[in-house]
This record gives sequence, C-alpha cells and structure tokens, in this order.
Amino acid sequence: MKKTLFDKVWDSHVVSNIKDGPDVLFIDRHMIHEVTSPVAFLGLKNRDVSVLYPERTFATADHNTPTMNQHLPVDDPLSRNQLKALEENAKEHGISYWGLGHKKNGIVHVVGPEYGITLPGATIVCGDSHTSTHGAFGAIAFGIGTSEVEMVLATQCIMQPKPKKMRITIRGKLNLGVTPKDVALFIISKLTTSGATGYFVEYAGEVFRDFSMEGRMTVCNLSIEMGARGGMIAPDKKTFKYIKEREFTPKNNEWNKAMKYWKNLYTDNDATFDKEYFFDGSEIEPMITFGTNPGMGMSITKVIPKAEEVHVGASTYAKSLAYMGYNEGESMLGKPIDYVFIGSCTNGRIEDFRAFANIVKGRKRANNVTAWLVPGSHKVLNAIKEEGLLKIFKEAEFELREPGCSACLAMNEDKIPAGKYAVSTSNRNFEGRQGPGARTLLASPLVAAAAAITGKITDPRTLI
Repeated sequence: MKKTLFDKVWDSHVVSNIKDGPDVLFIDRHMIHEVTSPVAFLGLKNRDVSVLYPERTFATADHNTPTMNQHLPVDDPLSRNQLKALEENAKEHGISYWGLGHKKNGIVHVVGPEYGITLPGATIVCGDSHTSTHGAFGAIAFGIGTSEVEMVLATQCIMQPKPKKMRITIRGKLNLGVTPKDVALFIISKLTTSGATGYFVEYAGEVFRDFSMEGRMTVCNLSIEMGARGGMIAPDKKTFKYIKEREFTPKNNEWNKAMKYWKNLYTDNDATFDKEYFFDGSEIEPMITFGTNPGMGMSITKVIPKAEEVHVGASTYAKSLAYMGYNEGESMLGKPIDYVFIGSCTNGRIEDFRAFANIVKGRKRANNVTAWLVPGSHKVLNAIKEEGLLKIFKEAEFELREPGCSACLAMNEDKIPAGKYAVSTSNRNFEGRQGPGARTLLASPLVAAAAAITGKITDPRTLI
C-alpha cells in the first residue's frame, strides 16, 4: 500500500487503536517551557506519579524571559514564579533544564533543532502551538494542551485522532527579495486561517527543496496559522547534513542505523492525499499583513482589498481595519511604522539576522523607529557576534538583545505600546498579541529591515 510521509511516521508510532476513537501515539521527544508545564507537574504530584522517561523531555525557559539584563532577578512576580517552578520541577524529575544564563537556553523551537533533539521520523510535542516548526525535519510535531502535557510526562504517549492529509506543492523559482516567510504568508492568504483545519500538511516542490533548513522551519512554523495540525517536509541531504554530529543525534553505528530509516521517509509515488494545492513560486512577492489575523496578508505592492475579496464577514473585516486604522483600497507602501521586531520561533535564527544585516549594512535606523533585535538562542547570539553582524547592527544604530520570545506574545517586558505600529517577523497579528492595543504587521526579515531603515512600509527590493 502506497503511503505518504505523514502515514509512515504516524503509523510507526501507534501503540494501539481505540475503536471509533483516537490513536494512542508514542512520543519520541517532549519539549516543555515555563508557561504550560507548572499545572501539568502539579497534576503529577497530586496523583503521586513520576515522569516516565525524563531523558525524552527537555525544558527551556523562553516565553516569560526578559531580553535585557538576564543576569539580574526577573522583575515580574508571575514570570519569576513560573521560571522558578520550571527549574524546580525539572530538577525533581531529572529533566534537562536550560534556564536563564545557560549556554543552551533559548526559544524552545530554536534550540530543539540546534542540539539535535529534533530528528527525522520522530514524534515531537510541546505545550505550544508552534511546535509544528520541527516538521521541517520530516517529523510529526504538534502543540498540545496542559492536560496533554501531563499525559505525556506520565506515559510518554498521547491520544490523538489521526488528521487528514493535505499536500501543498509550489513549483518553479522565487523572485528577488522573496523569502520563506513570504511563501508562508502567501499560502495562508490563499487558504485563509481555517483552510487547513483538520489536516496535517506536507510541503512539496522545488521551492521547498531549495530552502535552507532555517527556511523550512519558518514555513512549518506557520502551518498552524492556517488551521493545520502541523506541517512537514521530507528529509533530504540538507536535513542530514544539518543534524549530523549535533549533541543529541545518533553517533557512529547508531547514525548508520538511523539513516536506513530516514532515507525511506518520503511520500510514495501514487500515495493519495485528502486535499492538494498547487502554486507557482514566480507569482509570490514580498508579503505584509494589513489586518488582525495572519490570513489578512497581501503582496506589499498591492492595495488593501475590499470586503468582498476577503474570506471573513463584512462586520469582522470592518472591525479589523478599524483596529488597524486602515481603509479598503489604501496602499500599504509608505505607511509609517513605530517599531520593528526581528526574532521569535518563526524568524529568530541566524539566517534571519543575516538577511536583516544585508539590508541595513551601510545605512542608519530611522529616527522614528524603535527596533528590537532578539536572537532565538545563545547559539544564534554567538553566531551574530562571530560573523560580524553585530558590528553592522551597531554601525546602523541597532541594539541587540538577549535570547527569548520577546515581543511575539507580550508575556514579558517587550510590549508594543497601544496604538503603535510594529513590523514583526513573528507569527500572529491578533488584536493585543504584542501588547494591549498594539498594531502588528507580519512580514519577513527583509521587509522588517526596509521598514527599520526608512521608517515606513517599504518594498525591500528597492534596497537590495
């Protein structure tokens, strides 16, 4: 029987089937952080249950962490308590813990791949919706809730109904200035934020094969923003080269054994999907959002569409534009901005900072712009320094901060003030997502850099 990549990985991890119900799925890797784990550990304590496989669980502090003066005590009492609880729970149960100041600390979906925790053909879960990031390696990765975190800690399994299968194929080549972030925003604008609900997506075609592993992670990260349970890309030579010799990857004979399995992780010819989409890479331009969900995106050179052209209700659309202070038919080009944020689990990797540096090199930050440059991990931070990017940023009058989720979700000190416009390389532009009343424009690192230099929405292709 011909199988998809998704079928091969899912079926190989099914412990048992519940008739007319979900599958019991074994989980290879469980990643936890300070926000969704405290209640799960409390549940274990109340039931006098220990963590079954602590060596398969990895803890890092990321959501609540400050991105300045991490050597000092955390000011916010809630954040401080959650971080302390994670540390204590990890110690009690023998779980690897990478807290503030640890050389491996960073955003959970950045450090996982960096240290080889993320592997092809694995099942990976975390109490965070953007766990889909890890699908870039040919893994089945998805976010789970607090009660499910407790279930995985206790049993290393989870009960899940098997999603339907979707394949999105993009053929051809991308144009100048078009990045993986633009490709993801383009897909979401076509499918809407609910277009992949109930599906697990496989990305296929030349465009995705040409992407670096960082680019693939960006695309899979945003799968959740079109309603998908997750996204994945078949592993190839790029994948194997990226993970080889990392700390938690198999070594020597174990590597050779793993490779025999990994090389079979692809969709068989004639395997069937429940739904398929096809696009041409040449039709994609640099993208930017104009509304209050990731599906409200458009090519940066176009005008804000009319209500009948958008797949939301007229009143919802009017409310969204009113919140943003925009009107139908307006051009996004030239609109003033106040903040720029580069970072998050979507675009906080070294490739993203290289792209940002390519635009700002030899230029100066606009006086009206506050810019937060936040690496996704200490590995990224060190690479920025070693590659000379920090010197470029300083000469352009940008300040580099310390690793963390930062302004992605306003759970720390990095909040966009009410009414201000922020060009953000993160993943969500909901009302108040980056701070109460904040107005978020999702974009690529190139678009963010162009805005930071000019103080307004600018087509990055004019600066390349």
